[in-house]
Amino acid sequence: MELPAVVSQEEWREARTALLKEEKAATALLDRIAERRRALPMVEVVKPYTFKGRDGEVALADLFDGRRQLIVYHFMWMGDAGCSSCSMVADNMGHPAHLGAADTNLVMVTRAPWPDIDRFQQRMGWSTPWYSSCDSDFNFDFHVTNDPEIAPVEYNYLNQAELEAKGMDYALTGDNPGLSVFLRDGDRIFHTYSAYARGCEALVGTYTYLDLTPLGRQLHITEFPHHDTYDGAAHHCH
Repeated sequence: MELPAVVSQEEWREARTALLKEEKAATALLDRIAERRRALPMVEVVKPYTFKGRDGEVALADLFDGRRQLIVYHFMWMGDAGCSSCSMVADNMGHPAHLGAADTNLVMVTRAPWPDIDRFQQRMGWSTPWYSSCDSDFNFDFHVTNDPEIAPVEYNYLNQAELEAKGMDYALTGDNPGLSVFLRDGDRIFHTYSAYARGCEALVGTYTYLDLTPLGRQLHITEFPHHDTYDGAAHHCH
């Protein structure tokens, strides 16, 4: 790429403060969006979902770990390993104490069998709680796995015809990335929010850092390999 122009300190400051006005406007817009997100209506979850993890079979309520809020990252599985793009997201998950202090728990859920998840998590060295949803409808009901023989195809709030029209054939079958948020009120659980595709991009702290630099992101998220396979690593098809 072409490098930025070289200018005087005064010219740089003028350009920087002009950009600062746009940054402040974007921050104010994001604040308004976050306020609207918090005010979204919610839907009670009544279906009994089960998951498998390190401590055996658990219910959706158990994923809260005693907290009021739950964030689920829907982690894709590709063949015999976790998706490299979702792995990038997992690499950016921070220390859980700060979320815990805000009465919130973060977990990952994948449709792969638990032994495969356990093996891969140990390889990657992640501590974020991870669960298998392979014995429930959870992935299908929250539209991160598509199989037209099980449920109507939907991804990122688009039906099959709309996905095909946009050339998103990759989303028609199998797993796709997403996140879902839940709120617990006593024994009742409510679904408050879900996002998919680039709606999950805010979770990638690496991009936040790279967006500050002249060279930028450089790689699409699908081009970042598993962190332990940078030499000659293969990238998945998304």
